[in-house]
Order: sequence, then C-alpha cells, then structure tokens
Amino acid sequence: MEAVPSSSGVPCPGYACRNISTSSALQNRTHVSCDIKGDVAVVRFNTPNSKVNTLSKQLSAEFTDVMNEIWANEAVRSAVLISSKPGSFIAGADLNMLEACKTAQEVTQLSQDGQKMLEKIEHSPKPIVAAISGSCLGGGLEVAIACHYRVATKDKKTVLGTPEVLLGLLPGAGGTQRLPKMVGLPAAFDMMLTGRNIRADRAKKMGLVDQLVEPLGPGVKTPEARTIEYLEEVAIGFARGLANKTLSAKRSRGLMQRLTDYAMALPFVRQQVYKTVESKVQKQTKGLYPAPLKIIQVVKTGLDQGSDAGYLIESQSFGQLAVTKESKALMGLYHGQVHCKKNKFGAPQKEVKTLAVLGAGLMGAGIAQVSVDKGIKTILKDTAQKGLDRGQQQVYKGLNGKVKKKSLTSFERDSILSNLMGQLDYKGFEKADMVIEAVFEDINVKHKVLKEVEAVIPAHCIFASNTSALPISQIAAASKRPEKVIGMHYFSPVDKMQLLEIITTDKTSQDTAASAVAVGLKQGKVVIVVKDGPGFYTTRCLGPMLSEVVRVLQEGIDPKKVDAISTAFGFPVGAATLIDEVGVDVATHVAEDLGKAFGERFGGGSIDLFKLMVQKGFLGRKAGKGFYVYQEGVKNRSVNSGMDEILEKFKMPANPDVCSDEDIQMRLVTRFVNEAAMCLQEGILSNPVEGDIGAVFGLGFPPCLGGPFRFADSYGARQLVDKLRKYEAVYGSQFTPCQLLLDHANSPSKKFHQ
Repeated sequence: MEAVPSSSGVPCPGYACRNISTSSALQNRTHVSCDIKGDVAVVRFNTPNSKVNTLSKQLSAEFTDVMNEIWANEAVRSAVLISSKPGSFIAGADLNMLEACKTAQEVTQLSQDGQKMLEKIEHSPKPIVAAISGSCLGGGLEVAIACHYRVATKDKKTVLGTPEVLLGLLPGAGGTQRLPKMVGLPAAFDMMLTGRNIRADRAKKMGLVDQLVEPLGPGVKTPEARTIEYLEEVAIGFARGLANKTLSAKRSRGLMQRLTDYAMALPFVRQQVYKTVESKVQKQTKGLYPAPLKIIQVVKTGLDQGSDAGYLIESQSFGQLAVTKESKALMGLYHGQVHCKKNKFGAPQKEVKTLAVLGAGLMGAGIAQVSVDKGIKTILKDTAQKGLDRGQQQVYKGLNGKVKKKSLTSFERDSILSNLMGQLDYKGFEKADMVIEAVFEDINVKHKVLKEVEAVIPAHCIFASNTSALPISQIAAASKRPEKVIGMHYFSPVDKMQLLEIITTDKTSQDTAASAVAVGLKQGKVVIVVKDGPGFYTTRCLGPMLSEVVRVLQEGIDPKKVDAISTAFGFPVGAATLIDEVGVDVATHVAEDLGKAFGERFGGGSIDLFKLMVQKGFLGRKAGKGFYVYQEGVKNRSVNSGMDEILEKFKMPANPDVCSDEDIQMRLVTRFVNEAAMCLQEGILSNPVEGDIGAVFGLGFPPCLGGPFRFADSYGARQLVDKLRKYEAVYGSQFTPCQLLLDHANSPSKKFHQ
C-alpha cells in the first residue's frame, strides 16, 4: 500500500490523519525500523540486500529520523540499538559514499555530520544501550561507544575494532576522542594503529563492553535467531535499569586501570607515550603511510587541547587522508579482495569433501593445515615415514599455535586433527574429490605421480598441481583427462600468505575451475585465476625483479643496503632477504626455466652466482645461510661473510648514472611493473584488479602503492616509460617497455583503473 500524504486534501478523521503523517515516514524507511516495547524503543539496523550493515547516507538519515522521534516521544524512556542481521551489528562506513566525494572538504563534512549525530546520542537524556552481535567495526564501533552501555554476545563472530588505518584513514566520527577515554591511551593506540579485531570477552576485560551474553543453542528457531532475541531482552532490561536509575553506567575500574589513568593524566607521561608510539610507527611504516602519524596527532590534540579542538582536527584529518594516493591504493586493494572472494565460475557440480595432498613438505603440510581446519577431510601422503611425521607435526604445531592464542580450544584442535589422515600409500584415494600435488619441481616426478593417482581416483576427481613455474599444460600432457587438471599455486608459508593463484589451461573445464576456486575460498584464500604460461603471473613478475637484484649486488651494493633500499620503497621484505626466504636453489631453478622461456628479457644478474651459492650450500634461511646467517632466536642477523668472495668473483662495473638509491628502487620496480603489464597484454591476466591483488598478497608489492597497475596509474605511464628508456639505454632489452605501457603513455586518458 502506498502512503497517502496527509496534505492530499482527502478529508479524514483526525486520528487517521495523524496515523498517516507518521506512517509515511515509516513506510519509506528501508534500512532502520523501530518497535516500542513498553517504555523502551528498539531500533533495528537492516541494510536491504546485503550481508552486513554499513553507515550509508540512507541508513544514517533514517537513524537520525528515528532517534528524533524517540527523543520527542514522551512515552519512551530509553532505547536499544540492535541489528537484524546475526553476523553484523554495523561493519563500518559505506566506502562507496566516501569514494564518491571529490574533495577533502566533502569528506570532512561527512565526518562532521557523523560527529554531530553521535554527540547527540552521547548526551541523550534517555539512556541508549548498544546490543552487539557480529561485526562492530569502524563507524559501527563509534556508534556503540557513543551509547551509554554496551552488551555483546560472547560469540566468535562478535568482533570490535577500528580497521580504518588499514584503508589509510582514521576513525572519523569521534572515535579518536572517545576511545582513549574509554579504554585508556595505550589500548586505544593499539586498536587504532593496528586495526586489529577484538573478541567480545577481551572487549569486556578492556572496558569496551559492559556485559556479555552467552549464545543460545538451537530451539524452535536457529541458534542465531534465538541468541539475537535473548540479546535484545537482556539489553531492554539494562535500558530500563538505566532509565530507572537502578543500574549505573559508571564502570568500576580495577587498580591497574586507575593507576594507568592517573599516570596518563600527567602531561610528561603522555609525552613519553606519544614519543614511544611515534618512533614505533616510524620504524614500521618508514613514513610511507600518513594515517598512523595522523591518528597520534589527532588523539594528542584532543587530550592536550580539549575535545572541541580534537573533534575539529579529527574531521579535517579524515578529509585530508581520504584523498591521499595511499588511501586510494588501500581502498583499491580492499575492493580487489572483495572481487577475489567471489567465484566467477559459479557453483561447482560437486562439493570437495575429501581432499588428498601429495607430499608432506612445507607446502604440502601447509595446504593440509588450511584445508583440515576448514572442515575438509584431508589425506596427507608422502613416500617416506620421516617426511610424513614432519608434515603432520607441522600441522599440529600450526593448530596448536591457535590454541595458545586462544582462537581455538584444545578440544577443537583435536577434533580438527581427527580429520587428517597421514599415510604412505594411496588407500582412500578412491573417495577423493580433489588431489593437490606438492612434490618436487621436476616434470618427470610430476608425470609419475599424475599417472599413479589417475589409476586410483574416481572419474569426477580433480588433479591440481602446486607448482610455482612449470607450465600446467606440460604436466597435463601425461593425463588421460586433461580437462580435470589445473594449477593451484600456494605461497609459503601457506597458513600465513593469503593468496592462491589458480592456473587454467586451454583444456581445463569450467567446472574444474569452479571447484578449485571454491576450495581456495573455503580455505580462506584471496583467489586470482590466470592463464597458463611459464611462471604464470606471480613467478613471472618476480623473475625480472630478482634478476635485477642480483645485478645490483654484482655492482657492489651489499645485501643490507639492497634490503634497506627496497624496504624504504614499501616492500615488506628486503629484496636480498626475499631470495633467502624463497630459497636460492628454488630461485636458480625458476630463473633457468624462465630464462629458457623468455630469453634475454629475463637476463640481468648472473645465474652462475646463484649456482655457486648452491654449490657452497648457501641455500637461504632453510639452510641457515644464504646472503645472511640465520640462527634460532637471533633477530639481528649478520651478512654471510662466505658471500664476499662469491660477490667479488662476479663483480661488475657500476654506471653512476643509474645507481642512486632512487634509481635502484626504480630499476627493481619498473621491471616488475613492465612484466605485469606484459601479462595483461598477453591475456595471462584477465584484468588489472587480479594483477594488483596477486602482486601485493603473493609477492609483497608495496601495499601503499596498491599494486603494479594502480602504481602505473598514479606514477603515470609516461613517466614509467621514460624511466624504462633511461635504463634501456644502459642495460638494453631487459628494460624495453611493453606495447600496453606505451599505449597508456601515449594517451594520458587511458587508465588501468577507471
């Protein structure tokens, strides 16, 4: 029924008109609703067609209307804010709304509107209780901490946090001012500068939440629905208690908290805290991320100059940060992750319930761990008992680490492990839905296991290879059913690295691809899908860059300096350390294969330098020696002196025109970006978004630059091509820009990301 506006001139009795005038507002509300239970108003957030609630313009406007009605209604003495979605209270601000803003002033205005609304809630004469179930993040947490009381469900899905810093922003609706007062300065800094999620029980200890509600089991309704109803009842009880003054919102703070509060009230103690936090941030971000330093400055202003000054600088800084290229890069990565968490091939015909992993080495055991802990029955097969024991021990250690961090109970750990079968034969493979091989990188070994596996697996079973460089079509050449063969390239360590690169050949069927993506998403991975070719996408981009690293080392720059230069640019791991992490033997193997495939373009440093390192046993971290010496428990590792004579032997004259720190950074990065563009040009990549995600989450490309394609857009394709030409004049064809970059350089309106 459409609402009839009361001004339509329809004569009607008084009560009906009154009814219509309020109902027209009610009927147009799609995001926020309100029920009145006795003298308590229950306000429900429910963004339509979305798994989560976000603070969009629409939701904020409706929320403001509802609150104004509650404040005007004399029959209502208190209110409860709750979500109708079990897994989400409010997950934060609506990013599209922020990104639609053209100027910093527009974003500052959004921040000030949010601040004003939450200030009204904080100073509301009627007590307001936040009933939290599910994610309560960013702007959602700011809403909750402006309320007078907070009740949360003690559930794994209930997390509180301020993730704005991960998007290059800061809490912009009063969070920087309220949080330190609520949880103390050290804890507030920790939350705002790391963006970490805080579980409900920890939030209660910190004083972020006042009461916890145990989740209920199943009944007539689902456990989620029952828990939310129970949470609402409890919250209504607290709201009444606050209104009747039978309950006080004052928190009893423990002795330690009172001492901390007392210390923080002393200006010189606060100065010490600021100093310590600033130097830590500077060390971790190398000054490449503006948001963390702004957060410190904004908190400082509020505490030292009062809240008016604090709120003003918060909204201004929020606006300034939203238009920085760093924030745009981080937001691009966020959208990219969302894009890569969807299965573009649709639902597979058959869900993978039993997975077999061949090879219990670091990779195989890692793949087994991330599968078994997501409820997939997993078989881990190796050829030797010793290898199998080591692999199973690795899985146990990984899960036990979660018990120590309290994210699993020991009972949950044991029940997960009961789904893992370690074995030396192919028993049970007839029930497997997918087999992932993680055996030695040798085409003959791969062909041997493929044939053995195909003899025992059922017709629908998929064979996936976790190779980092061997073309999948070469592996599939030995298969009787090449449509069921696919590449699933994981990154080490598998339980920490988020990326999974899936590789399809011309023969891989769509259903096989759908299954592989579904398994990757179930394992919690960010998934990119690329076409087959030597080195696929990630290894292929890394190749030229590592070759350039070796050349830089040969030109006489020592490993520590190479690391310092590359981390100063934003790489999380130094370039020389990266070779040690990958393993010098693996790097040699890949460099040889890619060199054969791509010829001169992958040249640069001498591959014989790697071969000599391998001969001497300098294989990197796993051997205790590479460019550096690795010892258990020693953080500051020293350069391996055994490398001196190797570097001396392969020393090359350096050209001073291309050897400044900036030139070295650009030599590494331009080769990476040029190769990434080449992959897009050749159709190995289907879009720039997956290219950026693959580079950042798989290879540690600087997140502040957003990935090679985002970087090409912000740095400028023309400027990139000029740099490539400068180095090409000195080093030749390794720096020849690819056609796609030239096209972008020649028409400035062309962008990889519109």
